Amino acid sequence: MKNLTINILILSSMIMGTPAIAGGGDDPLLTMVQVDQLEKRDTSSGYPLVWEIQGWAGYDLNKLTFKTKGERVNDETESAELQLLYSKAIAPYWDLQAGIRHDFNPKPSQNWAAIGIQGLAPYFFETDVNLFVGESGQTNIRLATEYEVMLTQKLVLSPEAEINLFGKNDRERGIGSGVSDIELGLRLRYEIRREFSPYIGINWERKLGQTASYARDDGEVTNDTQLVMGIKGWF
Repeated sequence: MKNLTINILILSSMIMGTPAIAGGGDDPLLTMVQVDQLEKRDTSSGYPLVWEIQGWAGYDLNKLTFKTKGERVNDETESAELQLLYSKAIAPYWDLQAGIRHDFNPKPSQNWAAIGIQGLAPYFFETDVNLFVGESGQTNIRLATEYEVMLTQKLVLSPEAEINLFGKNDRERGIGSGVSDIELGLRLRYEIRREFSPYIGINWERKLGQTASYARDDGEVTNDTQLVMGIKGWF
């Protein structure tokens, strides 16, 4: 795992060191940070703060990308992860990404090798599909998608979905093999500006299979519907 991480970072730095020429013109260095979710939720276990943020720096065809997501409840971090990726444009609206992922929580922390594809699927579905290979041979496939419906020039309705699958049981982290969990959301935002949009919505989470069994053994809920309020933006 350590050697794989070093090789990926060396390859990324070599490629990023040679700017690509796009469309026959200059290809300037560009940066962006995008806050996809920064929200408070009303759940059966309290009012967690949930975040999902990504950003990149690079050129038209080659970028270095980070992604982070997590949840804090009652001043304690329940889950937190960070991905550092090299992103290569392979088709219009599609990037191939590879790098590393580190899970800070739940404990014990864990490192993963990551490879995936992110882009705009037919009918304008924003899609992010990833394969993670972790320590002790654990694998995780994550599929996430989002669609935007323009109700007016300012109001945008966004249905979202995410599903996780794991290769084997991990009792210590409360993860079961197979389809582990599914999350569905519906958020309505008002674009004060394109760069800043408050929103409200509803989110539904369900643990499945052995993951649900572990949760029940630990006294946790396996099915939760939540009201959410937050902001979406970029800079």
